[in-house]
Amino acid sequence: MPVERWSAAQVETLAPDAPSVKAARGLSFPASWSATGRVDDILWGQCRSYQVCVDLTGPAFKCNCPSRKIPCKHALALLLLWAESDVADAPPAAFAVEWQAARAARAAAKPKAASTPDPAAAAKRVEQRAERVAGGMTELSRWLDDQIRQGLAGAQRGGHQPFEAMAARLVDAQAPTAAGAVRRLTSVAGIGPHWADRLLGELALLRLLVTGYDRLADLPPELAATVRSRIGFPVATDDVLAGPRVTDRWQVLGSVEVDDGALTTRRTWLRGSSTQRFALVLAFAAPGQPLTSDLVPGTEFRGELAFYPGAAPLRALVAERVSAAESFREPDGAAPLAESLAGYSATVAAEPWRFDAPVLLSGVVPSDDGWLVDEKGAALPLAAGHREPFWLFAAAGGHPATVAAEWSPGGLRPLAAWAGGRFVAAAPPVPDPAVVRHPELPPELLAAALVGTDRRPWTGEASLLEAAAVALTRRRAGVLPGAGHEAVPATPAETDEPLPAPAGARLLRILAGAVPGGAQLAQELLTQWLAAAAERGGHVPPAALPALLDAGRRNSIVRPALARVAGRRGVWLAGMRADWRWLRDEAPVSADLPDWHMGSSGERLGHLTQLRATDPAAGRELVLSTWAEESSDDRARFLGALATGLSAADDPFLEQALDDRRKEVREAALELLRRLPGSQLQTRMTQRALSLVRRERRLIGSDRLIVTPPEELDAGLRRDGVASTPARGIGVSAWLLEEIVAATPLDTWSEPAAMLRMARGTDWETPLLHGWAKAAVVQEDAAWAGALLAGSAEALRESVRWDLHLVLPPDELGRLAADALRRDDALANRLLAIHPGHWPEELSVAVLETIAHRARTDRHSWQLGELCREAGLAMPPGYADLVGRLALQLDQEPADPSRVRPVAELARTLTFRQEMLDELVPTEGVTP
Repeated sequence: MPVERWSAAQVETLAPDAPSVKAARGLSFPASWSATGRVDDILWGQCRSYQVCVDLTGPAFKCNCPSRKIPCKHALALLLLWAESDVADAPPAAFAVEWQAARAARAAAKPKAASTPDPAAAAKRVEQRAERVAGGMTELSRWLDDQIRQGLAGAQRGGHQPFEAMAARLVDAQAPTAAGAVRRLTSVAGIGPHWADRLLGELALLRLLVTGYDRLADLPPELAATVRSRIGFPVATDDVLAGPRVTDRWQVLGSVEVDDGALTTRRTWLRGSSTQRFALVLAFAAPGQPLTSDLVPGTEFRGELAFYPGAAPLRALVAERVSAAESFREPDGAAPLAESLAGYSATVAAEPWRFDAPVLLSGVVPSDDGWLVDEKGAALPLAAGHREPFWLFAAAGGHPATVAAEWSPGGLRPLAAWAGGRFVAAAPPVPDPAVVRHPELPPELLAAALVGTDRRPWTGEASLLEAAAVALTRRRAGVLPGAGHEAVPATPAETDEPLPAPAGARLLRILAGAVPGGAQLAQELLTQWLAAAAERGGHVPPAALPALLDAGRRNSIVRPALARVAGRRGVWLAGMRADWRWLRDEAPVSADLPDWHMGSSGERLGHLTQLRATDPAAGRELVLSTWAEESSDDRARFLGALATGLSAADDPFLEQALDDRRKEVREAALELLRRLPGSQLQTRMTQRALSLVRRERRLIGSDRLIVTPPEELDAGLRRDGVASTPARGIGVSAWLLEEIVAATPLDTWSEPAAMLRMARGTDWETPLLHGWAKAAVVQEDAAWAGALLAGSAEALRESVRWDLHLVLPPDELGRLAADALRRDDALANRLLAIHPGHWPEELSVAVLETIAHRARTDRHSWQLGELCREAGLAMPPGYADLVGRLALQLDQEPADPSRVRPVAELARTLTFRQEMLDELVPTEGVTP
């Protein structure tokens, strides 16, 4: 049976590190591969001189690149290409067929017979180790007794040295696992709340281990194997594989990585579909080395597992795979909270040293106080760092979901969830200093242990540590679900259709920074994606909402488009965090409110906007009815809504708003009055301007301007928005003249060329030019902007001059930028940066010519790289093929690789944008 195509997320879990994903993304385009194909379950491809093969049933990888990472970026890129757009149907390459045959031959070959060890020597080594371990455990027993006799309060004062010394002795005794348990006590003693309770519990479990070792010969074989394992006796992999095997369809629930500085450990949890049995597969790596990534969460395979011996066997090895990994919709065997806890209790009862165990919970919903609640009202707390599961809120929307987690006395550590048939990996933990710890041991035990049994003798039937071990195990194994926690209400149903699945997957890639150009371009690509998605209509995949809300929190530019595609679930989720609540008020929400006083700010704004579109007067009266009661933010927001249906009838109300005590309200009113033809504000500013600037018509010679500047800022000018503080180096009169002219409608004056000619050479030329330039920017008058840039650009301040360029039509601005590029003008890059939207044809051709020239001649590759980055975001995506061919030509020429790289990156970026926009184009006759 052919392997089902993987998702991009599944491929990325195979990566040894984040840089490998980033590098692979840059090669995951067809243009990066000269040939690709598939032979049965083997993908193959040629990327430049590198021959790449991937066996999907392993997975296994082969590449002749020098990278030591497994898989390398080329293997990951080939998998991403297959996952997102499939590989070509080319005839099988010779190297792929050869590798396939070699793997088949190795699989069919019989294993070599292992050399027979000397039984006598082996028995002697076993005996010597047993003697060392026995000595170490005897010393550990005395050390434990000393700790209790002297009291745990002394452990706080003694520091870590006593624990390190005992751990070192156990290492010498060849009991490494027990040594690790003692060494971990250095992070407990005297640290955090209830440290004495936790320290006593750990010492009690060590006492239980010593007792178990003393009685090892009398224990059942499974329990004896657990004791030996907890001390540090190794179990050979061959011995495990030679033991019984369990055949099933194994579903990979999730994984978690732990880095203690000396070793990175990945715990991957599996569950058998038929046997309902959990399995733990461990992978280890030294610092800087990649971990094996052959088990992909959210997939399943049919195969055999061999379990390590033990009283509650969980750790296992994958002995054999019968099928390739495939995705599954829901894991089998999920259970309610009470039943899942019963399984945990049985595990702890069988193996008291186990702190955590897996659970698969069915139909759970988070509460708003950090618990998971099932349909019967039973609840379990989430562990520190996971108590705000926004990823689960977003994925499930408050509806019941299946959750895989590790349960321990510290709470649930989620691994993944399945909501609506979709796998969602849990978010990593976040710092949580507010977590509350509860003691696990009886106070009378703790009191005696703190002061020491020398001062407060323990009179129980068993020793204090043995009693503590029994009490701790009983508490952990007897834990029951909590009650009294309410699940959050479910999100309202969406009214829009979801965006296409490929578009949603691409959004997740952008948010993860897995795009050409990396994080430098990800933010701009996100802006473009959101704009295109908002224009198309629909809502984003729920899993993307937390990252999107964070992006909107950091960057207000994307908020309007984001609010249009967040959907009702996005608004629901935004209400759960204070720094996300901008979404609730950012965009109008379509709402018919029966009572204007009810509803959120966004709902009232949406209602007002709808009403202004049909009955502007009624909308204005609605705002007036509660004007005095509104907050300043709402007053400014409601004034902005009056832009819909703006007319002369709104002028009196806007004039009233000019006297508001809040600056943001006055500014909102000024913006509308400046746009409203014939407003009282425009009339006043026109009258002022004509009284200050008068045209003197002459019979002989050219007409001239007579300027009488104002001398001071009066109350009327201040009310009409004239700034009180002049720019540096400008006198008060010149500044006031500039501000008055800037607020005057440009149709007050004659043609731009005539006015500029008359102003030239006068004493007040500079403030007049700047006033007209500001007016051209505010009123978006391209004729005035073009005339000022053509005839008076040098006389304008730089900030004003560049603002004028923004008023020019895109084609005109593109022409200026193209001319500057051909002249090698230093202003070209800045003109390119301010050009809005896609570049016109003339500019794109000029940029491509410049890139080709600089790639062959420039000394400094950073200039080429900067130009390519700008082109990647603004050049029409249709140029991807031309840029790709240019990159190929440069690669074949004796060019510096540092110059080829940005051109190839540009081709990948343009291809990425083309695919991104194609995914968001509505298909005729098909519901998005």
